[in-house]
Amino acid sequence: MDKEEILDNKAAEILQQQENSTTANANNIDEVNIPSSTDVKEEVDALAEANDKYIRLYAEFDNFKRRTTKERIELLQTASKDVIVSLLTVLDDFERSLKYLETATDIGAIKEGILLVQHKLKNILTQKGLKEMESLGQVFDADLHEAITNVPAPTEDMKGKIIDEVEKGYYLNEKVIRYAKVVVAN
Repeated sequence: MDKEEILDNKAAEILQQQENSTTANANNIDEVNIPSSTDVKEEVDALAEANDKYIRLYAEFDNFKRRTTKERIELLQTASKDVIVSLLTVLDDFERSLKYLETATDIGAIKEGILLVQHKLKNILTQKGLKEMESLGQVFDADLHEAITNVPAPTEDMKGKIIDEVEKGYYLNEKVIRYAKVVVAN
């Protein structure tokens, strides 16, 4: 409904009230309260102002929704940028290691280089909020662990505890992002 229709409807409603009031009080003409044309104009102006405020508020809300949706999409697209930029140095280290492997003869140096790259990768991920889950020797917890298999317990006190870890579990900022795959003693 546009402004003109609302205004026309309000004016028609006021006129209808006037007619009803006039016919109902035909016997006592002094009691009829007919609004003046200025009263009608004031009501129409107030209604037009309210309608204008409503339209502006609706447009503002629509713009807000559009803007926040766009910002959310941009955030999701660039959320991992920081982590990826940090990991580029590890990628460079792996490429240097591969070049060195082509001509290297010292296995000890190769092993040491790989351990250094692994340590660097773990440090970067720890700085980003990644934490390893400690599972070995712990009581099995279905909220943290995924049991791959059950084996007989070597001792009585090991029943219900984790005796082997097939894959480590990880937390990201205290939230489980990968469950530990474990072997449980029964």
